[in-house]
Amino acid sequence: MKLLTTKEAAERLGVGYVRVHQLIKQGRLPAEKVGRDWLIREEDLKLVENRKPGRPTKQASKKKEVKKAKGKG
Repeated sequence: MKLLTTKEAAERLGVGYVRVHQLIKQGRLPAEKVGRDWLIREEDLKLVENRKPGRPTKQASKKKEVKKAKGKG
């Protein structure tokens, strides 16, 4: 089992390390915090390899807002 830093994971995924932190925060990429660093198992990169690139469309974002508004009522 090989452990990767967020920087190494970012290089393998072709994204920035900030995006890796976002994936961890969203719960989409499992990681363990050791001191001030996050460590990611190499095999866990498969969980986010085939993600959709870019941002969701405005239409998709509006649908989420509508669902949130209905849930609060």
